[in-house]
Amino acid sequence: MTENVSMPTKYDPKSVEQGRYKWWLEGKFFESQPNSDKKPYTIVIPPPNVTGKLHLGHAWDTTLQDIIIRMKRMQGYDALWLPGMDHAGIATQAKVEAKLREQGISRYDLGREKFLEKTWEWKEEYASHIREQWAKLGLSLDYTKERFTLDEGLSDAVKEVFVRLYEKGLIYRGERIINWDPEAKTALSDIEVIYKEIPGAFYHMKYPLADGSGYLEVATTRPETMLGDTAVAVHPEDERYKQYIGKTVILPLVNREIPIVADEYVDMEFGTGVVKITPAHDPNDFEVGNRHNLERILVMNEDGTMNEKAGKYQGLDRFECRKQIVEDLKAQGYLIKIEEHVHSVGHSERTGAIVEPYLSKQWFVKMKPLAEAALKLQQDEENKVNFVPPRFENTYLHWLENIRDWCISRQLWWGHQIPAWYHNETGEIYVGKEPPKDAENWTQDPDVLDTWFSSALWPFSTMGWPDTNNKLYQRYYPTDTLVTGYDIIFFWVARMIFQGIEFTGKRPFKDVLIHGLVRDGEGRKMSKSLGNGVDPMDVIDQYGADSLRYFLATGSTPGQDLRYTNEKVEAIWNFANKIWNASRFALMNMNGLKYEEIDLTGELNVSDKWILTRLNETIEKVTDLAERYEFGEVGRELYNFIWDDFCSWYIEMAKLPLYGDDEAAKLTTRSVLAYVLDNTMRLLHPMMPFITEEIWQHLPHEGESIAVAEWPKVRPEFDFKEESGHMKLLMDIIRSVRNIRAEVNTPISKKVSLFIKAKDAETVKILEDNKAYIERFCNPDQLVIGVEVEAPEKAMTAVVTGAELFLPLAGLINLEEEIARLEKELDKWAKEVKLVSGKLSNENFVKKAPEALVAKEREKLADYQEKYDTVKKRLDELKNMK
Repeated sequence: MTENVSMPTKYDPKSVEQGRYKWWLEGKFFESQPNSDKKPYTIVIPPPNVTGKLHLGHAWDTTLQDIIIRMKRMQGYDALWLPGMDHAGIATQAKVEAKLREQGISRYDLGREKFLEKTWEWKEEYASHIREQWAKLGLSLDYTKERFTLDEGLSDAVKEVFVRLYEKGLIYRGERIINWDPEAKTALSDIEVIYKEIPGAFYHMKYPLADGSGYLEVATTRPETMLGDTAVAVHPEDERYKQYIGKTVILPLVNREIPIVADEYVDMEFGTGVVKITPAHDPNDFEVGNRHNLERILVMNEDGTMNEKAGKYQGLDRFECRKQIVEDLKAQGYLIKIEEHVHSVGHSERTGAIVEPYLSKQWFVKMKPLAEAALKLQQDEENKVNFVPPRFENTYLHWLENIRDWCISRQLWWGHQIPAWYHNETGEIYVGKEPPKDAENWTQDPDVLDTWFSSALWPFSTMGWPDTNNKLYQRYYPTDTLVTGYDIIFFWVARMIFQGIEFTGKRPFKDVLIHGLVRDGEGRKMSKSLGNGVDPMDVIDQYGADSLRYFLATGSTPGQDLRYTNEKVEAIWNFANKIWNASRFALMNMNGLKYEEIDLTGELNVSDKWILTRLNETIEKVTDLAERYEFGEVGRELYNFIWDDFCSWYIEMAKLPLYGDDEAAKLTTRSVLAYVLDNTMRLLHPMMPFITEEIWQHLPHEGESIAVAEWPKVRPEFDFKEESGHMKLLMDIIRSVRNIRAEVNTPISKKVSLFIKAKDAETVKILEDNKAYIERFCNPDQLVIGVEVEAPEKAMTAVVTGAELFLPLAGLINLEEEIARLEKELDKWAKEVKLVSGKLSNENFVKKAPEALVAKEREKLADYQEKYDTVKKRLDELKNMK
């Protein structure tokens, strides 16, 4: 055995990973080759926003994508993994404004141009942080093609799309009720609104009839909006109110006369059947107002305070106004009752503020024609977008089938300014990629586009579109695979699909691999309020990127949520440590073996043939599972092969020839070790790039990096099914003997007699040919193998496929002492069973105790009962031997 191995004795992720990514990047291993004759394979990275830190969800996205692209690169594809970042309009502007507030200034103090300069400075600073985090995670990105949603090329694509959609009549400007974020002071699209259950109330009020004949009872959850009421509505078929249709009521507090209209929108079964109509503050009321030509009275400012139309309530915050109005209604006798209830209220996905339905002039995309094209594509089995798991296609289709027009304008400065100008005198609208010729007479719309508008173009805008003659676009679009979470199917995936179809006539990607959300160990969503968030960079500092990546890849099945715990990542660190130690042992025993000296044509023993067969099986399974994105199963296959087959069995068996005197056998074993370890590192590389590169560089190898080494292939000449069956028999025998020794507390160092009764002469020959393994791992002082072997008296027995094993107890244990020991143990488990059974038979405990505690007690009972039964069986066996 040689000791001159340069690999450190101890596995340290930091020393292994430090600088490795820089070496990869400097080596240009990950640049795509547009002129290559290889088949292209494309992944476009989901762009993180430039607010500074990657979260675990993004680490999950990118880890899965990196696994796919590394495998494809090794399989010989011209693999393009294009990185980029998203300007994240609302989020980034909010961060920059917060920073300015700390300095005592606002964006308005700076003006638009200076504010944008500050925001670009922010972008440059935090973009560098993101690149560092990508590198730390080990992502094999083609940095030569990195893009940003506000760079010149993508901005050109955004303008092109806006102009084309406008000219086609699919973009329009209109006054409608939109979702308004009073904190960010911007419009939001429907899917940027998160609904939360919060305490609220129904306020029942009297709306007096103008003729003095009584009143109508109206209920609302938002009394502050009543100041903008322009009608009350009843159902035309409601017998209770038919007589009032066409009459008027007096709006309380305001004393304005408003009509009673009939409209089928009203639900006769809900509440009082009378609905207040506020066209400027409710989307349904807006539609009712259009049908009845009602005035739209906006009573609120953009910041959520009441405006001059609110009369004496002007200047009050909307919620403070609600309190004051309720008090005034009560004081003036208009308030009938207040019903408390919990209701679903929209909150801004970005700022958390309660969203206000608000009448505003905005830009919209007419979605129905775009959605119909996307729906039609999914009927084409050959060209459709394939969702993995398939159930998420239904989620996607349901959203398209119930689509609403998309509000795309945002009242921000950071983003793509809308390419529309208004004539200073006539108000005429001009839309174009360039400003109008007499620009001094026109004013550009100050609003910017929704961030998702540019992100929806990402797969093709990053490839140089609208220049469709661009080499990048022609070679790599459409892309092959997108990996993302189910939470942005509507935000991003759907929009990329319908924009891809509209502007390229093709699906933007072939497959969409959907994963879930990262949750904490208790299944809770990670959030700042709970304080349970985890920074992936902190995990890497503690356990290394390889451990985090392997956990993210294998901790869940496609589409399911992932529960994060440090213990799970630590367990994978232990696995990496096992790989390190096994590799170091192999290298220490290769005796300076060079790549060209590897020789697998010599005489292979049964363990050599078995491990080569198992390697073939593992290559086949891992490749198939990875192609189907079943990375959890890929991880399990690799873990079992490396830990059980290679480390626990083959390395131990390899010590026989390695420590023996047969030089030919030593060379063969070294060659098998080198070949198996090389191919195993290649299979594992996409999941654990750092440790595999480090080990591979020390192994006999060809090539500069494992990242561009060939993906392992099944070699038919290494399929030894028959010998693998022989090896399985040997392993079963060794396991059984070890189990018996454990049962009778006899260490492997103590010699025992072993009798093996084989089923036939062929099995005898197999065992005789390989008795060296039995002697090495069972340590018998007497080994008898034969077809006619008789079972000794007082022997422990075990049955394996093809043979019976007998281990005489004489000399192993003192029967009387062992029986006494087991009787004490049996009594202990009997008491435990009785104690837990008593607790579970207590109805009060079962009913009142937390469900988790009851379940835990039931698990205890099952465990104690199993232990009791096992000891009882063993005790009966020993008593029968007396």
